[in-house]
Amino acid sequence: MNLKVKNALISVSNKENLVSLLKILKKFNINVISSGGTYTAIKKLGYKCTELSKYTGFKEMLDGRVKTLHPKIHAGILHDRQNKKHQSEMSKHNFPAIDLIVVNFYPFQKIVTNTKNPKQIIENIDIGGPTMVRAAAKNFKNVTIITNNNDYRRLIKELETLKGKTSLKFRELMSSKAFGLTAYYDAMIANWFNTKLKIQFPERRTIFGRRLQKLRYGENPHQESSIYVNDYDDKQLGFNQIHGKDLSYNNYNDMFASLEILNSLKKNTGTVIIKHANPCGVSENKLPLVSFQNAYASDPISAFGGVIACNYKINEKLASEINKNFLEVLLARGFDKDSLKILKRKKNLRIIDISNFKIKNLTSVKSFDRSFLVQSKDNIVIDRKKMKCVTKLKPSKKELAEIQFAFNVSKYVKSNAIVLCSNFSTIGIGAGQPSRLDSCKIAVQKAKKFQFSKIKNSIAASDAFFPFADGINILIKAGIKTIVQPGGSIRDQEVINAADKAKVKMIFTGIRHFNH
Repeated sequence: MNLKVKNALISVSNKENLVSLLKILKKFNINVISSGGTYTAIKKLGYKCTELSKYTGFKEMLDGRVKTLHPKIHAGILHDRQNKKHQSEMSKHNFPAIDLIVVNFYPFQKIVTNTKNPKQIIENIDIGGPTMVRAAAKNFKNVTIITNNNDYRRLIKELETLKGKTSLKFRELMSSKAFGLTAYYDAMIANWFNTKLKIQFPERRTIFGRRLQKLRYGENPHQESSIYVNDYDDKQLGFNQIHGKDLSYNNYNDMFASLEILNSLKKNTGTVIIKHANPCGVSENKLPLVSFQNAYASDPISAFGGVIACNYKINEKLASEINKNFLEVLLARGFDKDSLKILKRKKNLRIIDISNFKIKNLTSVKSFDRSFLVQSKDNIVIDRKKMKCVTKLKPSKKELAEIQFAFNVSKYVKSNAIVLCSNFSTIGIGAGQPSRLDSCKIAVQKAKKFQFSKIKNSIAASDAFFPFADGINILIKAGIKTIVQPGGSIRDQEVINAADKAKVKMIFTGIRHFNH
């Protein structure tokens, strides 16, 4: 059902493209009601407008907190034009219908990102705007609601095509967008309160997100996907794509995995290589070139077509080395001009600058059907109070630093995880196996294939305890001399005895790092 628009109420904090809207409203003799800054802006642009308090006969009060909250406004929006009783009541009070509402809210999310002043933040929680939006969205049968100036063009086309009218289909679509916005807005506010009050797991949780981009497809070509931003600054993710094809679902998934690990490494030393969300090479070294080379050497076959993340700046020499390999994505804390000239020779390589990226979220979420799991991030590596050496041979202070490095990497590998390290670089990773024994075999197999000379006296880290001695026997036979694991098995003593017999050092951390 197409309905004529006679009266419109406009109240917007974002006044971009307002003139294009006013032109079409004037063309079809649509009366405009407004207040405050919007009223002033409309008058400055040279268009007629009725001031809100003059329209309602009631001056705004409480520093503007009460302005659109008036029966003449809400009755004008909410009444059913086909209901005779509603029509009679509207006539009795001499309340005209309001057919079009154009509203966007106080910039709550912008204020939150710019200040920590609670008073200022609370004053920017919009009440009147969302109330009008919800009213108009509920009554989409009779009223058009516009909540985003990006939809002005669609409204203008609708009014042009239907000669000053809007269709039911259009009104319903705008209604769905409006309820999406009010839910989003309320979720941001609830999140702010939860953060302020340090409530990590509230009774009711709403995850807000603004679509950043519709992706070509999901993990596979027959799946659809999009990426959303869950932050008050919802226009970007904190990193900048300099070059290459659009990022895919799988690219993002691998990038996120790499950034988690990179965030845990020492600044300006770390390189992470990811394939299918699992690390296949991780290295720390004061020389970035060495860090990259060591990470890549860990498993060069798996690294083919992977994602590389570096917490240092890429120079010309590094770029030349990196370009010898086929990669999907390269992330780094900046690129000099000469390095970009080299890297851009590969037109499909996605080059991402992560100089301004910071991990903010302290929780992770997994969803399934009608439920989702929320947990705090696994931010602990080793608790020194719980850590103890359980074998006769003890590690040195230098060895303890590398033990921590190896154990840290293990928490980012899909369980069951076994990580072999030498000189602060991985040399073999066994990931995602139902059997820890198989993970040991894979880690050793990888090390023998690519880093055979480094296995002797290397360190092995396990994300969870060894249920039997068979796993560590495989590691010991390969040449590993230090093993770090949480401990906690009923057969711990059997495992310790096997380590002592082989003159291997073993550390129990008391901390488990499952990653499913």
